[in-house]
Amino acid sequence: MIKLLILGPTGSMGKLISSLAIADGEIEVVAACDLNQIGKELGSLVATDDPNKILIKDINNLQEIIKDTKPEVVVDFTVAKATEKNCLICVENGIRCVIGTTAMSDDFLDKFKELVGKNKAPAVISPNMATGVNILFKISGILANYLKEWDIEVIESHHHRKVDSPSGTAITIAKAICDTLGCDPEETLKFGRSRGPNKRRIGAKNEIGVHAIRAGDIIGDHTILYAGPGERIELKHQAHSRECFANGAIKAIKFIVRQNENRIYSMKDVLDL
Repeated sequence: MIKLLILGPTGSMGKLISSLAIADGEIEVVAACDLNQIGKELGSLVATDDPNKILIKDINNLQEIIKDTKPEVVVDFTVAKATEKNCLICVENGIRCVIGTTAMSDDFLDKFKELVGKNKAPAVISPNMATGVNILFKISGILANYLKEWDIEVIESHHHRKVDSPSGTAITIAKAICDTLGCDPEETLKFGRSRGPNKRRIGAKNEIGVHAIRAGDIIGDHTILYAGPGERIELKHQAHSRECFANGAIKAIKFIVRQNENRIYSMKDVLDL
């Protein structure tokens, strides 16, 4: 049994992951931590019978909770500020992390990578753990290789509560295309478009637009538009529910406990893409 610590079980993703983890015969949820609903039974929160009757504990006591429950893996789909604090504590204790949080700082990622090696605690970090999206990452680069002279734009849509913009998934897609085209994302990616000179074609200077829409309760849509003379191709992924992300997280949890190389993995590794 994989001893799992869940951070943020009261959030939309946290509830889904908690429900799947409790029902999974290979996982034992040993603790769940949050700032909200402290003292409430995790099973009652996600409408699932939890045989271990895990109570939600105060995240501010994370170090003590880790000492008492001895988790092997932690899963975190919260917000960047919380992840950057709490996952450092976890990796310092040798716990393997599965992180789906986006918009984390480069300083955190650099420090986290160092601690992964130092404490022999490999991790999975991915902006999107849905199987289809990770296949999209791969296909988007392959398609760009055949359409180097075409204009390329990435458009993403999410619910109006999403804080980061553009999404980590959109940035990952755009960077995968940049890798194929051999261009620098810092110079190539243009976030949104305002009045100004017309965009120059790829042949003169590679330029990829990345656009964000925030509206209603959209779970997550990502479209890559490849446009050439007289024709275009649109490659699109739509998430119908958050369950696809939660299923990916469970796969990542089972994957990371089997790894011996102390590094940060992606869903590309988890799905063997």
